[in-house]
Amino acid sequence: MKDLHILISSYRMVRDLDRATTKICSSYGLTYPQFQVLEALLHKGNLTVGEIRDSILSSNGTIPVIINNLEKMEMVTRTKDPLDNRRTIISLTDKARDTIKQVWNENEKMFISKFSVWNDDEKHELIRLFNLYRKAHIKKTKRKEK
Repeated sequence: MKDLHILISSYRMVRDLDRATTKICSSYGLTYPQFQVLEALLHKGNLTVGEIRDSILSSNGTIPVIINNLEKMEMVTRTKDPLDNRRTIISLTDKARDTIKQVWNENEKMFISKFSVWNDDEKHELIRLFNLYRKAHIKKTKRKEK
């Protein structure tokens, strides 16, 4: 019973955070998936479609649609990889960089506000517990997939 409570509580928290992020994104004319793509490009630099997909844990079919829409919005550009013509590199435009920084800052403030219910020791304990789960389960799953 406690295991199910952990699952439900975690899901509700993530859903609440996703809804709050979606609301922030919407106020800047972005969808949540568009924000995820722009955020990945902001923090990791130029990426291929596959690298973006892996970074934001999305399915194969959705990333090209998101990138097409971002390109129409003049938020990203595409260039052929000079080392491999089959690959396309996606880059942020200056417009996107300015927008995503604003969204990121507002989103970070939202997280800080929501996570203020925990003191620093509790936050460290949560990080420790999530890392314990990740080390026990997520890395094993990735190894099995390869």
